[in-house]
Amino acid sequence: MNVALTGTCATAGQLTLTPTTLNFGSVTDGSNAVLSGTLTASGSSVTVSSATSTSSEFVLSGLSFPKTLSAGQSMPFTVTFLPQVSGTTTASLSFASNAGSPVITLSGNGVAPVQHSASLSWTFSKTTGVVGYNVYRGTVSGGPYAQVGSLGSGLTYMDTGVSAGQTYYYGVTAVDSTGTESVFSNQAQAVVPSP
Repeated sequence: MNVALTGTCATAGQLTLTPTTLNFGSVTDGSNAVLSGTLTASGSSVTVSSATSTSSEFVLSGLSFPKTLSAGQSMPFTVTFLPQVSGTTTASLSFASNAGSPVITLSGNGVAPVQHSASLSWTFSKTTGVVGYNVYRGTVSGGPYAQVGSLGSGLTYMDTGVSAGQTYYYGVTAVDSTGTESVFSNQAQAVVPSP
């Protein structure tokens, strides 16, 4: 007895990642950087069921799961690097599918933010009865000012509470033993450079 058999050979589905590595370079701690990649199905349709990152500092977005890609279809995604501490971080991001689990290698370097400060110094023509000085700061020329420091002695002050890219205006008063303050000194301006 002869039995005729027929069949069709189906090409197995494949899931590929482009690129296979993402290097975010140096990123200031507390900020973020975003890079993109693409998933592509070939051969036949592929269902991507999930994705897993080995580090919480790398976050995947742009995809929802499960996701079925037909043969030849591509789907973009983004990865955000969110460094929380300084130093190099490496991780992997793997995609689980019915066509294997391709992996993308991730790396980035967290960098501590630059600390800025404004250094002030002054002289007063009258020092008799002076027991200290108050330092005031504003963001508008001529005030209003808010007190940022108080000194019992000395004629210099370091303001470490300034931000990059900002301009500040300072005035200093002299204080006597009763707590009475003098009028403001001449205004001084400090321009903090941008990062």
